Amino acid sequence: MSVADIRQNYEKGELLESQAKESPFDQFDIWLNEAIALPVAEPTAMTLATADASGKPTARIVLLKGFDTRGFVFYTNYESRKGKELALQTQATLLFFWQPLERQVRIEGIVEKVSPDESDEYYQSRPLGSRLGAWASAQSQPVTIEALKAKVEEVEQKFGDNPPRPPHWGGYRVRPSYFEFWQGRPSRLHDRLTYQQNTDGEWIIERLSP
Repeated sequence: MSVADIRQNYEKGELLESQAKESPFDQFDIWLNEAIALPVAEPTAMTLATADASGKPTARIVLLKGFDTRGFVFYTNYESRKGKELALQTQATLLFFWQPLERQVRIEGIVEKVSPDESDEYYQSRPLGSRLGAWASAQSQPVTIEALKAKVEEVEQKFGDNPPRPPHWGGYRVRPSYFEFWQGRPSRLHDRLTYQQNTDGEWIIERLSP
């Protein structure tokens, strides 16, 4: 079969203006919880798109670790490729894709670091292996598997079972300025509802052509 012949007719739902919540955060909360309840595999997985100083884009999957009306939080190594790009270009895009529900959510906004206390609290909640890995991995840098294993052993001997949070590791919060909720529909006539804030801080809903 040709790749061009692969297609699916979307018919599992709809998203009408009359159904959409006034707040995009409330709408996201509903959709996320439906993805979790289904269950969708890795419902908190999201594509994070960033750009370097020249505007060259890159993207990767990260995991959502919290959200509220302030924004959407993920954690990583500040010295990784994405960390270096976010230090130069603070605008980023998140994309959730929940295939079994035939839904996508795109979120655009400004990225900032979360507070040290927030990063400390989340770091201490992680499994020990993940905490040690945050010290051992010079994320995005070339490494051999032997060197990486040796570094993990070195870190474990140094810190035991209570490593502190590395200074180069912590959280980012994407503060949204734009949401798009996408629901697949038959004949590619998909629902696309966007939320953007006006000068009064109110979220305005608009439908886009599919």
